[in-house]
Amino acid sequence: MDRDLSHDAPTGPDASATTSAAPLPVEPAELHRVAYGYSHDPHAVLGPHVGDSGVTVRTVRHLADGVEIVTAAGTYPATHEQDGVWVAVLPGREVPDYRVRVTYGDVSTLVDDPYRFLPTVGELDRHLIAEGRHEELWRVLGAHLHTYPSELGDVHGVSFAVWAPNARAVRVIGDFNGWDGSTSAMRSLGISGVWELFLPDATAGQKYKYEIQYQDGSWHQKADPMARRTEVPPATASVVDVSSYTWNDDAWLARRTHTNPHTGPMSIYEVHLGSWRPGLGYRELAEELVAHVTHLGFTHVEFLPVAEHPFGGSWGYQVTSYYAPTARFGTPDDLRYLIDRLHQAGIGVILDWVPAHFPKDAWALARFDGTALYEDPDPLRGEQQDWGTYVFNYGRREVRNFLVANALYWLQEFHVDGLRVDAVASMLYLDYSRQPGQWRPNVRGGRENLEAISFLQETTATAYRKVPGIVMVAEESTAWPGVTAPTSHGGLGFGLKWNMGWMNDTLRYLAEEPINRRYHHGELTFSLVYAFSEQFVLPLSHDEVVHGKGSLLTKMPGDRWQQLAGVRALLAYQWTHPGKQLLFMGQEFAQEAEWSEARGLDWWQLDDPGHAGVTQLVKDLNEVYTAHPALWAEDFSTRGFEWIEASDGDHNTLAYLRRTRDGEQMMVCVINFAGTPHEGYRVGLPKGGDWLEVLNTDAPAYGGSGVGNLGRVRAENVGWHGRPASAVLRVPPLGALLLVPDTAPRAAAPAAAAAA
Repeated sequence: MDRDLSHDAPTGPDASATTSAAPLPVEPAELHRVAYGYSHDPHAVLGPHVGDSGVTVRTVRHLADGVEIVTAAGTYPATHEQDGVWVAVLPGREVPDYRVRVTYGDVSTLVDDPYRFLPTVGELDRHLIAEGRHEELWRVLGAHLHTYPSELGDVHGVSFAVWAPNARAVRVIGDFNGWDGSTSAMRSLGISGVWELFLPDATAGQKYKYEIQYQDGSWHQKADPMARRTEVPPATASVVDVSSYTWNDDAWLARRTHTNPHTGPMSIYEVHLGSWRPGLGYRELAEELVAHVTHLGFTHVEFLPVAEHPFGGSWGYQVTSYYAPTARFGTPDDLRYLIDRLHQAGIGVILDWVPAHFPKDAWALARFDGTALYEDPDPLRGEQQDWGTYVFNYGRREVRNFLVANALYWLQEFHVDGLRVDAVASMLYLDYSRQPGQWRPNVRGGRENLEAISFLQETTATAYRKVPGIVMVAEESTAWPGVTAPTSHGGLGFGLKWNMGWMNDTLRYLAEEPINRRYHHGELTFSLVYAFSEQFVLPLSHDEVVHGKGSLLTKMPGDRWQQLAGVRALLAYQWTHPGKQLLFMGQEFAQEAEWSEARGLDWWQLDDPGHAGVTQLVKDLNEVYTAHPALWAEDFSTRGFEWIEASDGDHNTLAYLRRTRDGEQMMVCVINFAGTPHEGYRVGLPKGGDWLEVLNTDAPAYGGSGVGNLGRVRAENVGWHGRPASAVLRVPPLGALLLVPDTAPRAAAPAAAAAA
């Protein structure tokens, strides 16, 4: 129950009465502004005001035939003063609880007066907003349901608050007032730049917008930047929302708080919700997507942006409502249900987050109060030319607060386990995608965006402080130093960074015919030169299978069998290379067509044994990966990786060792990117004895040819590759072998892998 913002209990006559006392005077020009919603402070005129002759009450009721002020003690008729403003004077010096009875013809309605309530945004909140330090901004700005006790009965309604410091006037319009803002002007709360109004009888589910008057006198309808729910696009109104969801993931959150996600297994399935299976909403996805991800054994899902965006073709990367999940798939509570179900299934949730830029739609953030409010006002910094969008003003406290609080909103209100920050490189460099003369150096004469750097550091530091156990991921495509270094050491403070270099080099290598790959072997091994300079995720993301780039399958040369084998070898290489891994939807069954947001995945290809085999391989890779800490415990340290054979370009083959810090658990990975098998291929091993072939990507169950070692090899005391022991292997074509010592703690090998 909110605190009572109505005024004190009434005093006065015990029955209906009239009074001839003169009301407090107001200039006619000010009455006119108030009557039509032009005033910056309508509460100074409307509502109750105590004077020497009593309590003056003014209310705007256009075209009414009669207006009365109703209290517990009596009813007081009001007189029409000017332009639809009605006034009455109540006896006494204390403001009673009252309602307004309005008569149109022979119909009378009893309503409450929005201008009798104190501000719903307190002084401390206003101070924190002005300082850019309100870490729960969504609890103050936007639309919020309130209930206030009063003598005449509880008052239910919605408070509206919006930041628009350069507006001349602001009105709220919506289903509750027939979209006529003249009777719902908001008051300015001083230097905070916040405008506020409480509307009795407004309810959850009603649509609304703000009408903002620019300094030139023009009016513009805007969606609420802090709206927590929206209409379904292409409609653009905000929606009053209150969550009634009860979470059931307490065990997950408790475990998360005491877990370091950076040092554990992380295998991410990247999903565009609208095209995974078109037509499914959040709640249907909670059944089908959860079942699919659980079956395949991924530890996390990553959703392309779910914040509301008007253009589906942007895939969610041009956001207009940063605090509202897209209504295309259901309500905010429906999204909570999906995340809750994923948590209950033991699956973490990462969201793509887009603080780098926003679209120019006139009804959203762009020129919100008639000025460059959210966007940088400098024309050489305020637009992202590649995407036709505006760039946030990271140097403005309130804008930084809007974004930092937004990150916390998703982490806290939706229990999200991490944010992947999009397009970080575009934020870091003032000359990003700009020609000479199109950018201005910073105050130090450099190309670095100092304000954006500070913003990113504030965001990561605040997120890790407020929500222990989450992960912040950077999509950063340059060699910027210290992306995953702590902010205390001058780094950006991210926990993980996408390894775009590994992705580009690997896919470029695999595009070559196997006979030519010997000349590009360095592209395959170069990633280990810098693999431990940051904490990396290896991404095979949506960006690599769209816009004419083809799918992973069609990037591979050769016939269909060779293409499928190439995909299987690539996935084994990705899963065993140092770093976490991410795979975009559809690639788990090697979809032939490249991805399009306008159509669903080609699930029918799972009827083909070759494509179904890739899916089985992904399932088994995840099983082997999570069961063997050697593949993830030391992802970011040289202690976790050793080359066995890095130079065999003539055979297109790599061999390396993954191990835990203490060396108690280890795995040898042998990957052959040649189109022919290698018979009698000797590989050095760190110890003698039996080694188990826990996975062979050429197993018949995966669609392979069955070249392998029958699940076991014996290491001889023959030194090789600088190792004390070695084994002679049958290495399959376009295939990978994963070997572990027979005496090492391990999980049983997947049934499919033992078939080769």
